[in-house]
Amino acid sequence: MNKIIKFKSLKLIIAVLILFVVFAGCSDSELTENPPHIIGADNLYKDLAGFEAGLNGLYAQYARERAGSVLGSGNNLFIDMATSAVDNAYGNFRAGWAFVGNNLDTRNNPSEVHNRRFFEWIYTTINAANTIITRAENPDVDWTQEDKSRVVAEARLIRAWAYRHATYLWGDVPLSLEESSGSTIRTDWTRNPVAEVRNQMLEDLLFAEANLPETSSNPGKAVKGVATHYLSELYLTIGDNENAKAKAESLINSGIYSLVTERYGVKANQPGTPYSDMFLDGNSNKSEGNTEALWVMQQELETTGGGKNIMRRWHRNRSNSVRVDGITGAIIFSVENGGRGIGRIGPTRYAMELYEPNDDRGGIFAWRTYEVLNNPNVVPPGRAIGDTIWFNWQGKDEALFVADWPSTRKWDYANPNNLSDEENYNDQVYLRLAETYLLLAEAQFKLGDPSGSAETINHLRRRANASEITGGDVSIDFILDERSRELYSEEHRKYTLTRLGRWLDRMQLYNKVGGPKAGEKDKLSPIPQTVIDANIGGAFEQNPGY
Repeated sequence: MNKIIKFKSLKLIIAVLILFVVFAGCSDSELTENPPHIIGADNLYKDLAGFEAGLNGLYAQYARERAGSVLGSGNNLFIDMATSAVDNAYGNFRAGWAFVGNNLDTRNNPSEVHNRRFFEWIYTTINAANTIITRAENPDVDWTQEDKSRVVAEARLIRAWAYRHATYLWGDVPLSLEESSGSTIRTDWTRNPVAEVRNQMLEDLLFAEANLPETSSNPGKAVKGVATHYLSELYLTIGDNENAKAKAESLINSGIYSLVTERYGVKANQPGTPYSDMFLDGNSNKSEGNTEALWVMQQELETTGGGKNIMRRWHRNRSNSVRVDGITGAIIFSVENGGRGIGRIGPTRYAMELYEPNDDRGGIFAWRTYEVLNNPNVVPPGRAIGDTIWFNWQGKDEALFVADWPSTRKWDYANPNNLSDEENYNDQVYLRLAETYLLLAEAQFKLGDPSGSAETINHLRRRANASEITGGDVSIDFILDERSRELYSEEHRKYTLTRLGRWLDRMQLYNKVGGPKAGEKDKLSPIPQTVIDANIGGAFEQNPGY
């Protein structure tokens, strides 16, 4: 697999903000001590091919979101901080940031390692984007104005995407817009107000929307619709509901995307639903029939430029630990049962009880609420291979180490050549039009149009065979419930709850493991102590309560 870009730090001391990113356009074996063969920013960014290589590295940074928090490690999902310790998801094990999220009162502190790694990753990504944006202004670069605008648009979109993470997690953060290297490395950073950072995000996203193509032959590239979607969300965040509505409507009505309402793809002739089809290996990309996909993470097995993630490992529960009639081992890893899971994240009881009986999003093709006996060497008395063992979860609260607990099937994947493989090697939907509908519904409700909001939501509910609603049913809480029904484990749930000012109350109400230990300080994450210590040229304030 061609690992186009590698990122390395010049300094072991973290200061993340002062990381210098080295882009390598070849594999390790091609990096020798002969300087002409070392590719750095100075000799990479001379033509379009060099900038495309830099963009490949930037996309690799984005794709790390669903990978392990240490390069090369299959453990500790990066995005836990945004998707666990919320109303609909908790940590089902003593590992990863999710376990911190279960124990915010004692473990959520400035020395916490997962928080530090996330901060490093975000600012490494920002510096990589800044390097491309800065170097693009070199008048000697061999390219057209159209190519330049598109390359800069991709980099500015990902920079805005990174600052989206940063502002939701830490609030006021340093706003860096220039490449940090050599003499430009600073140790006197201060935190810019959130409003200032979001103004820059708005500029970046508007530039991206104006300069990105509507479609691309490269399925992993961010296109105009991605910028438009994030603009709608950002306008909601800053209270501009009219523009949020306009952006969402422009994307929904663009004619380029549409909700998936019919069966399609690799298992179209097998039992399933249009909703569940979108998450099957081989069905993610628009070229494969997914008309709803706005942005797809490219990680297909044995494909140049591909990668890996641990979404299935983290979300699929531990099938091999399920006890059937007191016996463990009756269920072994297989392609059919979704591969090897370790169940680090589980849905809360609240999340599971949101669905009506006929709602496809809560059905057996979306959730694994059972296991099928498949080990011919371990068959409990009175049972047979192929028996379905239904979990007895109804009415119970979530708890640690529960193997017979529901888990989402969105990330099911198994390498047939290695059934116990830790990683997923499949393309995955990262952003889809259904969420744009939910942004539109929120904007409509905030603008005093609950009936319009209900009809927008009904597009999703009809697709899922859920009952239709009316304007009288709509509230912010209902929209949050609908987002969980539609987007469980896809959306950055903490960001949504934070944006709407509902994280703490809903965490305490619905998350029975972590909720009782969550407090006011935990609305924002702590600035890593290593960052504060490394900023020797000035005071770097910590968030309140830490």
